[in-house]
Amino acid sequence: MAYFKVGKINYEGPQSKNNLSFRYYNPNELVLGKPMKDHLKFAMSFWHTFTFMGRDPFGGDFFSRHWDNTEDAMEKAKERIHAAFEFMEKLQIEYFCFHDADIAPRDPDNLAETNRRLDEIVEVIKQEMKRTGIKCLWGTTNAFGDAKFVHGAGTSCNATVFAYTAAQIKKAMEITKELGGENYVFWGGREGYETLLNTDTAFELDNMARLLRMAVDYAKEIGFTGQLLIEPKPKEPTKHQYDFDTASVLAFLRKYNLQDHFKMNIEANHATLAMHTFQHELNMSRINGVLGSIDANTGDPNLGWDTDQFPTNIYDTTLAMYEVLLNGGLGKGGLNFDAKVRRASFEDEDLFYGYIAGMDAFARGLKVAAKLLEDRVFEDFKEERYASYREGIGKDIVEGKVGFKELEAYALKNNVTKNKSGRQEMLENILNQYIIETE
Repeated sequence: MAYFKVGKINYEGPQSKNNLSFRYYNPNELVLGKPMKDHLKFAMSFWHTFTFMGRDPFGGDFFSRHWDNTEDAMEKAKERIHAAFEFMEKLQIEYFCFHDADIAPRDPDNLAETNRRLDEIVEVIKQEMKRTGIKCLWGTTNAFGDAKFVHGAGTSCNATVFAYTAAQIKKAMEITKELGGENYVFWGGREGYETLLNTDTAFELDNMARLLRMAVDYAKEIGFTGQLLIEPKPKEPTKHQYDFDTASVLAFLRKYNLQDHFKMNIEANHATLAMHTFQHELNMSRINGVLGSIDANTGDPNLGWDTDQFPTNIYDTTLAMYEVLLNGGLGKGGLNFDAKVRRASFEDEDLFYGYIAGMDAFARGLKVAAKLLEDRVFEDFKEERYASYREGIGKDIVEGKVGFKELEAYALKNNVTKNKSGRQEMLENILNQYIIETE
Protein backbone atom coordinates (compact mmCIF):
# COMPACT_ATOMS: atom_id res chain seq x y z
CA MET A 1 0.00 0.00 0.00
CA ALA A 2 1.30 3.46 -0.91
CA TYR A 3 0.64 6.16 1.66
CA PHE A 4 1.90 9.11 -0.40
CA LYS A 5 1.16 10.19 -3.96
CA VAL A 6 4.59 11.82 -4.09
CA GLY A 7 7.32 9.80 -5.83
CA LYS A 8 10.97 9.44 -4.86
CA ILE A 9 12.73 12.77 -4.30
CA ASN A 10 15.86 12.93 -6.45
CA TYR A 11 18.69 15.40 -6.90
CA GLU A 12 18.04 17.57 -9.96
CA GLY A 13 20.49 20.42 -9.35
CA PRO A 14 20.21 24.16 -8.61
CA GLN A 15 18.49 24.95 -11.91
CA SER A 16 15.56 22.59 -11.34
CA LYS A 17 12.07 24.08 -11.26
CA ASN A 18 10.65 20.94 -9.64
CA ASN A 19 9.79 21.74 -6.02
CA LEU A 20 9.68 18.04 -5.24
CA SER A 21 13.37 17.58 -5.98
CA PHE A 22 16.68 18.31 -4.28
CA ARG A 23 18.59 21.26 -5.68
CA TYR A 24 21.63 20.89 -3.42
CA TYR A 25 21.39 17.58 -1.57
CA ASN A 26 23.17 15.04 -3.73
CA PRO A 27 23.66 12.09 -1.33
CA ASN A 28 26.69 10.48 -2.98
CA GLU A 29 28.50 13.66 -4.01
CA LEU A 30 31.93 13.77 -2.39
CA VAL A 31 32.66 16.70 -0.09
CA LEU A 32 36.14 16.72 1.43
CA GLY A 33 36.49 13.11 0.31
CA LYS A 34 33.31 11.81 1.98
CA PRO A 35 29.78 11.38 0.57
CA MET A 36 27.43 14.19 1.47
CA LYS A 37 24.98 11.75 3.09
CA ASP A 38 27.70 10.61 5.52
CA HIS A 39 28.54 14.18 6.55
CA LEU A 40 24.89 14.95 7.22
CA LYS A 41 23.28 11.67 8.35
CA PHE A 42 19.76 13.06 8.07
CA ALA A 43 17.13 11.59 10.38
CA MET A 44 13.35 11.82 10.52
CA SER A 45 11.64 12.68 13.81
CA PHE A 46 8.63 10.48 14.49
CA TRP A 47 6.99 13.02 16.80
CA HIS A 48 6.85 16.15 14.66
CA THR A 49 6.33 14.25 11.41
CA PHE A 50 3.83 11.55 12.28
CA THR A 51 2.24 12.37 15.63
CA PHE A 52 2.09 16.18 15.50
CA MET A 53 -1.43 16.98 14.35
CA GLY A 54 -1.23 20.76 14.03
CA ARG A 55 -1.90 21.69 17.65
CA ASP A 56 -0.77 25.13 18.81
CA PRO A 57 -1.37 27.25 21.97
CA PHE A 58 -4.70 28.47 20.57
CA GLY A 59 -6.04 25.45 18.72
CA GLY A 60 -6.32 21.69 19.04
CA ASP A 61 -5.48 18.90 16.59
CA PHE A 62 -6.21 19.95 13.04
CA PHE A 63 -4.36 17.70 10.61
CA SER A 64 -6.14 14.72 9.09
CA ARG A 65 -3.84 12.00 7.78
CA HIS A 66 -5.42 9.17 5.85
CA TRP A 67 -3.18 6.59 7.53
CA ASP A 68 -4.77 7.60 10.85
CA ASN A 69 -8.28 6.58 9.75
CA THR A 70 -8.83 3.90 12.37
CA GLU A 71 -10.09 4.08 15.92
CA ASP A 72 -7.86 1.23 17.08
CA ALA A 73 -4.82 2.89 18.70
CA MET A 74 -2.44 0.02 17.99
CA GLU A 75 -3.51 -0.31 14.36
CA LYS A 76 -3.06 3.43 13.96
CA ALA A 77 0.44 3.15 15.40
CA LYS A 78 1.33 0.39 12.95
CA GLU A 79 -0.04 2.36 10.00
CA ARG A 80 2.09 5.31 11.05
CA ILE A 81 5.19 3.10 11.10
CA HIS A 82 4.55 1.90 7.55
CA ALA A 83 3.83 5.44 6.34
CA ALA A 84 6.97 6.76 8.05
CA PHE A 85 9.26 4.25 6.37
CA GLU A 86 7.73 4.97 2.96
CA PHE A 87 8.28 8.68 3.67
CA MET A 88 11.94 8.12 4.55
CA GLU A 89 12.51 5.91 1.52
CA LYS A 90 11.13 8.55 -0.82
CA LEU A 91 13.28 11.27 0.77
CA GLN A 92 16.42 9.08 0.83
CA ILE A 93 16.63 9.54 4.61
CA GLU A 94 18.59 6.72 6.21
CA TYR A 95 17.83 7.28 9.93
CA PHE A 96 14.95 7.97 12.31
CA CYS A 97 14.58 9.17 15.91
CA PHE A 98 11.76 8.47 18.35
CA HIS A 99 10.27 8.95 21.78
CA ASP A 100 8.61 5.84 23.17
CA ALA A 101 5.27 7.68 23.20
CA ASP A 102 5.60 8.46 19.47
CA ILE A 103 5.67 4.89 18.31
CA ALA A 104 3.13 3.21 20.60
CA PRO A 105 0.10 4.42 22.59
CA ARG A 106 0.73 4.49 26.31
CA ASP A 107 -1.50 3.38 29.14
CA PRO A 108 -0.54 6.00 31.74
CA ASP A 109 -1.82 3.83 34.58
CA ASN A 110 -0.39 0.49 33.47
CA LEU A 111 3.34 0.32 32.78
CA ALA A 112 3.26 -3.38 31.92
CA GLU A 113 0.64 -2.79 29.23
CA THR A 114 2.59 0.16 27.87
CA ASN A 115 5.69 -2.02 27.62
CA ARG A 116 3.73 -4.79 25.91
CA ARG A 117 2.48 -2.34 23.31
CA LEU A 118 6.00 -1.05 22.73
CA ASP A 119 7.29 -4.58 22.17
CA GLU A 120 4.56 -5.22 19.62
CA ILE A 121 5.33 -2.03 17.68
CA VAL A 122 9.09 -2.57 17.86
CA GLU A 123 8.62 -5.82 15.96
CA VAL A 124 6.89 -3.87 13.16
CA ILE A 125 9.71 -1.32 13.11
CA LYS A 126 12.31 -4.07 12.93
CA GLN A 127 10.55 -5.59 9.91
CA GLU A 128 10.54 -2.21 8.16
CA MET A 129 14.19 -1.61 9.04
CA LYS A 130 15.10 -4.98 7.55
CA ARG A 131 13.07 -4.25 4.40
CA THR A 132 14.52 -0.76 3.81
CA GLY A 133 17.95 -0.72 5.47
CA ILE A 134 16.94 2.42 7.38
CA LYS A 135 18.57 2.70 10.82
CA CYS A 136 17.81 4.20 14.22
CA LEU A 137 19.86 7.28 15.06
CA TRP A 138 18.53 7.61 18.59
CA GLY A 139 15.71 6.87 20.97
CA THR A 140 14.43 8.53 24.11
CA THR A 141 11.48 8.52 26.50
CA ASN A 142 8.66 11.03 26.95
CA ALA A 143 8.93 11.87 30.65
CA PHE A 144 7.10 15.18 30.45
CA GLY A 145 3.72 14.70 28.78
CA ASP A 146 1.71 12.70 31.33
CA ALA A 147 0.01 14.36 34.31
CA LYS A 148 2.31 12.48 36.69
CA PHE A 149 5.21 14.65 35.47
CA VAL A 150 3.63 17.93 36.57
CA HIS A 151 6.52 18.50 39.02
CA GLY A 152 9.19 16.99 36.79
CA ALA A 153 10.46 13.46 36.30
CA GLY A 154 13.98 12.81 37.56
CA THR A 155 13.70 16.02 39.60
CA SER A 156 10.16 15.42 40.88
CA CYS A 157 9.41 15.97 44.55
CA ASN A 158 7.47 12.68 44.38
CA ALA A 159 9.71 9.62 44.80
CA THR A 160 7.21 7.32 43.07
CA VAL A 161 7.42 9.52 39.95
CA PHE A 162 11.22 9.21 40.07
CA ALA A 163 10.81 5.43 40.17
CA TYR A 164 8.37 5.46 37.25
CA THR A 165 10.76 7.68 35.26
CA ALA A 166 13.60 5.24 35.81
CA ALA A 167 11.37 2.39 34.62
CA GLN A 168 10.45 4.32 31.46
CA ILE A 169 14.10 5.09 30.69
CA LYS A 170 15.04 1.45 31.29
CA LYS A 171 12.51 0.26 28.71
CA ALA A 172 13.35 3.01 26.21
CA MET A 173 17.05 2.16 26.43
CA GLU A 174 16.27 -1.51 25.90
CA ILE A 175 14.24 -0.92 22.74
CA THR A 176 16.78 1.62 21.44
CA LYS A 177 19.42 -1.08 21.79
CA GLU A 178 17.11 -3.65 20.17
CA LEU A 179 16.66 -1.31 17.19
CA GLY A 180 20.41 -0.77 16.88
CA GLY A 181 20.17 2.86 17.98
CA GLU A 182 23.48 4.69 17.75
CA ASN A 183 22.60 7.12 20.57
CA TYR A 184 20.20 7.57 23.47
CA VAL A 185 18.99 11.09 24.34
CA PHE A 186 18.05 12.64 27.68
CA TRP A 187 15.87 15.74 27.42
CA GLY A 188 14.57 17.22 30.65
CA GLY A 189 11.23 18.51 29.44
CA ARG A 190 10.04 19.45 32.93
CA GLU A 191 13.32 19.14 34.82
CA GLY A 192 13.36 22.65 36.23
CA TYR A 193 11.30 24.99 38.37
CA GLU A 194 8.57 27.62 38.22
CA THR A 195 9.48 29.28 41.54
CA LEU A 196 12.29 28.90 44.05
CA LEU A 197 9.79 29.40 46.88
CA ASN A 198 8.88 25.69 46.79
CA THR A 199 12.01 24.21 45.19
CA ASP A 200 15.04 22.54 46.76
CA THR A 201 17.33 22.98 43.78
CA ALA A 202 20.28 21.23 45.38
CA PHE A 203 18.23 18.11 46.10
CA GLU A 204 16.65 18.10 42.64
CA LEU A 205 20.05 18.37 40.92
CA ASP A 206 21.40 15.59 43.14
CA ASN A 207 18.47 13.41 42.10
CA MET A 208 19.00 14.16 38.42
CA ALA A 209 22.60 13.07 38.82
CA ARG A 210 21.45 9.88 40.56
CA LEU A 211 19.14 9.12 37.64
CA LEU A 212 21.84 9.67 35.04
CA ARG A 213 24.31 7.55 37.00
CA MET A 214 21.76 4.72 37.03
CA ALA A 215 21.33 5.11 33.28
CA VAL A 216 25.08 4.90 32.71
CA ASP A 217 25.24 1.76 34.83
CA TYR A 218 22.28 0.15 33.07
CA ALA A 219 23.62 0.93 29.61
CA LYS A 220 26.78 -0.92 30.60
CA GLU A 221 24.77 -3.79 32.08
CA ILE A 222 22.76 -4.42 28.89
CA GLY A 223 25.71 -3.84 26.57
CA PHE A 224 24.37 -0.66 24.97
CA THR A 225 27.38 0.86 23.21
CA GLY A 226 25.61 3.89 21.75
CA GLN A 227 26.49 7.42 22.78
CA LEU A 228 24.49 8.95 25.64
CA LEU A 229 23.38 12.50 24.80
CA ILE A 230 21.91 15.38 26.79
CA GLU A 231 19.84 18.01 24.97
CA PRO A 232 20.10 21.48 26.54
CA LYS A 233 17.05 23.76 26.72
CA PRO A 234 16.72 26.86 28.91
CA LYS A 235 12.98 27.20 29.45
CA GLU A 236 9.52 26.17 28.24
CA PRO A 237 7.54 24.57 29.64
CA THR A 238 9.22 25.46 32.96
CA LYS A 239 10.47 28.96 33.69
CA HIS A 240 13.98 27.64 34.25
CA GLN A 241 15.29 24.26 33.18
CA TYR A 242 18.44 22.81 34.71
CA ASP A 243 19.93 21.89 31.32
CA PHE A 244 19.88 25.59 30.32
CA ASP A 245 22.68 25.46 27.76
CA THR A 246 25.89 23.59 26.94
CA ALA A 247 27.91 25.43 29.59
CA SER A 248 25.31 24.69 32.29
CA VAL A 249 25.17 21.01 31.38
CA LEU A 250 28.96 20.75 31.37
CA ALA A 251 29.13 22.32 34.84
CA PHE A 252 26.52 19.83 36.07
CA LEU A 253 28.29 16.82 34.55
CA ARG A 254 31.66 17.86 35.95
CA LYS A 255 30.23 18.47 39.42
CA TYR A 256 28.85 14.94 39.53
CA ASN A 257 31.79 13.31 37.72
CA LEU A 258 29.61 12.25 34.78
CA GLN A 259 31.51 14.15 32.09
CA ASP A 260 33.06 11.05 30.53
CA HIS A 261 29.70 9.47 29.76
CA PHE A 262 27.69 12.15 27.94
CA LYS A 263 27.84 14.39 24.89
CA MET A 264 25.41 17.06 23.69
CA ASN A 265 22.49 16.89 21.31
CA ILE A 266 22.31 20.53 20.22
CA GLU A 267 19.03 21.98 18.97
CA ALA A 268 19.06 25.26 17.05
CA ASN A 269 15.78 26.57 18.48
CA HIS A 270 16.90 25.80 22.04
CA ALA A 271 20.02 27.88 21.47
CA THR A 272 17.77 30.78 20.46
CA LEU A 273 15.73 30.45 23.66
CA ALA A 274 18.99 30.59 25.65
CA MET A 275 19.85 33.87 23.88
CA HIS A 276 22.67 32.17 22.01
CA THR A 277 23.24 31.51 18.34
CA PHE A 278 23.12 27.96 16.99
CA GLN A 279 26.81 28.29 16.13
CA HIS A 280 27.63 29.33 19.70
CA GLU A 281 26.15 26.18 21.19
CA LEU A 282 27.88 23.99 18.60
CA ASN A 283 31.15 25.80 19.22
CA MET A 284 30.93 25.42 23.01
CA SER A 285 30.26 21.71 22.56
CA ARG A 286 33.04 21.26 20.02
CA ILE A 287 35.80 22.98 21.97
CA ASN A 288 34.87 20.91 25.03
CA GLY A 289 34.85 17.65 23.08
CA VAL A 290 31.15 16.95 23.63
CA LEU A 291 29.50 17.69 20.27
CA GLY A 292 27.47 14.54 19.73
CA SER A 293 24.45 15.17 17.51
CA ILE A 294 22.15 17.90 16.20
CA ASP A 295 18.42 18.58 16.22
CA ALA A 296 18.08 20.57 13.02
CA ASN A 297 15.40 23.25 13.12
CA THR A 298 15.06 26.98 13.60
CA GLY A 299 12.97 29.38 15.65
CA ASP A 300 11.25 32.63 14.87
CA PRO A 301 13.20 35.51 16.49
CA ASN A 302 9.94 37.45 16.78
CA LEU A 303 8.35 34.77 18.95
CA GLY A 304 9.40 33.74 22.44
CA TRP A 305 8.76 30.01 22.26
CA ASP A 306 10.04 26.87 20.60
CA THR A 307 8.46 27.05 17.14
CA ASP A 308 10.46 24.13 15.70
CA GLN A 309 10.42 25.35 12.10
CA PHE A 310 12.34 23.70 9.29
CA PRO A 311 15.80 25.27 8.83
CA THR A 312 16.06 27.36 5.67
CA ASN A 313 18.66 30.00 6.56
CA ILE A 314 21.84 29.20 4.60
CA TYR A 315 23.87 31.54 6.81
CA ASP A 316 22.98 29.46 9.88
CA THR A 317 23.46 26.08 8.21
CA THR A 318 26.84 27.16 6.84
CA LEU A 319 28.14 28.16 10.27
CA ALA A 320 26.66 25.00 11.79
CA MET A 321 28.42 22.74 9.30
CA TYR A 322 31.60 24.78 9.75
CA GLU A 323 31.63 23.72 13.40
CA VAL A 324 30.73 20.13 12.51
CA LEU A 325 33.60 19.90 10.01
CA LEU A 326 36.02 21.40 12.52
CA ASN A 327 34.79 18.71 14.92
CA GLY A 328 35.76 16.00 12.44
CA GLY A 329 32.09 15.14 11.95
CA LEU A 330 29.41 13.98 14.38
CA GLY A 331 30.62 10.43 14.96
CA LYS A 332 27.60 8.37 15.98
CA GLY A 333 25.39 11.45 15.78
CA GLY A 334 23.56 13.01 12.88
CA LEU A 335 21.11 15.71 11.81
CA ASN A 336 17.64 14.95 13.12
CA PHE A 337 14.86 17.17 11.79
CA ASP A 338 13.19 18.10 15.06
CA ALA A 339 10.93 20.31 12.96
CA LYS A 340 7.26 20.46 12.11
CA VAL A 341 5.28 21.97 9.27
CA ARG A 342 3.14 24.98 10.15
CA ARG A 343 -0.48 24.52 11.19
CA ALA A 344 -1.60 26.03 7.87
CA SER A 345 0.58 23.55 5.91
CA PHE A 346 -1.83 20.67 6.45
CA GLU A 347 -1.60 18.62 3.25
CA ASP A 348 0.51 15.45 3.16
CA GLU A 349 2.72 16.91 0.43
CA ASP A 350 3.77 19.72 2.78
CA LEU A 351 5.74 17.20 4.83
CA PHE A 352 7.97 16.65 1.80
CA TYR A 353 8.39 20.36 1.16
CA GLY A 354 9.52 20.89 4.75
CA TYR A 355 12.12 18.13 4.68
CA ILE A 356 13.39 19.09 1.21
CA ALA A 357 13.87 22.67 2.38
CA GLY A 358 15.85 21.58 5.43
CA MET A 359 17.94 18.99 3.62
CA ASP A 360 18.84 21.39 0.81
CA ALA A 361 19.71 24.14 3.30
CA PHE A 362 22.14 21.90 5.17
CA ALA A 363 23.60 20.45 1.97
CA ARG A 364 24.29 23.94 0.69
CA GLY A 365 25.73 24.95 4.07
CA LEU A 366 27.99 21.89 4.02
CA LYS A 367 29.50 22.82 0.66
CA VAL A 368 30.08 26.45 1.66
CA ALA A 369 31.63 25.42 4.99
CA ALA A 370 33.91 22.95 3.24
CA LYS A 371 35.11 25.66 0.83
CA LEU A 372 35.74 28.08 3.71
CA LEU A 373 37.84 25.47 5.48
CA GLU A 374 39.73 24.49 2.33
CA ASP A 375 40.65 28.15 1.78
CA ARG A 376 41.37 28.67 5.50
CA VAL A 377 39.49 31.96 5.34
CA PHE A 378 38.81 32.33 9.05
CA GLU A 379 41.55 30.02 10.29
CA ASP A 380 44.34 32.12 8.77
CA PHE A 381 42.78 35.31 10.10
CA LYS A 382 42.52 33.86 13.62
CA GLU A 383 46.07 32.57 13.45
CA GLU A 384 47.35 36.05 12.63
CA ARG A 385 45.12 37.69 15.23
CA TYR A 386 46.66 35.65 18.07
CA ALA A 387 50.21 35.71 16.68
CA SER A 388 51.54 37.57 19.73
CA TYR A 389 51.12 34.39 21.78
CA ARG A 390 53.54 32.44 19.61
CA GLU A 391 56.64 34.38 20.58
CA GLY A 392 58.15 36.48 23.35
CA ILE A 393 56.06 37.19 26.41
CA GLY A 394 52.95 35.70 24.81
CA LYS A 395 54.68 32.37 24.33
CA ASP A 396 55.87 32.47 27.95
CA ILE A 397 52.26 33.02 29.10
CA VAL A 398 50.98 30.06 27.09
CA GLU A 399 53.77 27.79 28.29
CA GLY A 400 53.19 28.72 31.94
CA LYS A 401 56.68 30.20 32.41
CA VAL A 402 55.50 33.44 34.02
CA GLY A 403 53.23 34.61 36.84
CA PHE A 404 51.97 37.95 38.12
CA LYS A 405 55.41 39.12 39.29
CA GLU A 406 57.11 38.39 35.97
CA LEU A 407 54.26 39.95 34.01
CA GLU A 408 54.36 43.07 36.20
CA ALA A 409 58.11 43.38 35.57
CA TYR A 410 57.49 43.00 31.84
CA ALA A 411 54.67 45.59 31.83
CA LEU A 412 56.84 48.12 33.73
CA LYS A 413 59.56 47.88 31.09
CA ASN A 414 57.50 47.51 27.93
CA ASN A 415 54.66 49.50 26.42
CA VAL A 416 51.46 47.83 25.27
CA THR A 417 51.64 47.36 21.51
CA LYS A 418 48.97 48.87 19.29
CA ASN A 419 45.83 46.76 18.83
CA LYS A 420 44.71 45.76 15.34
CA SER A 421 41.18 45.80 13.98
CA GLY A 422 39.04 42.68 14.40
CA ARG A 423 37.70 43.23 10.86
CA GLN A 424 34.27 41.81 11.71
CA GLU A 425 32.48 43.52 8.84
CA MET A 426 35.09 42.38 6.34
CA LEU A 427 34.81 38.77 7.50
CA GLU A 428 31.01 38.88 7.37
CA ASN A 429 31.23 40.19 3.82
CA ILE A 430 33.62 37.40 2.85
CA LEU A 431 31.23 34.86 4.37
CA ASN A 432 28.40 36.31 2.31
CA GLN A 433 30.47 36.05 -0.85
CA TYR A 434 31.25 32.39 -0.20
CA ILE A 435 27.55 31.68 0.37
CA ILE A 436 26.66 33.43 -2.87
CA GLU A 437 29.47 32.14 -5.07
CA THR A 438 30.23 28.57 -3.91
CA GLU A 439 29.23 26.06 -6.58
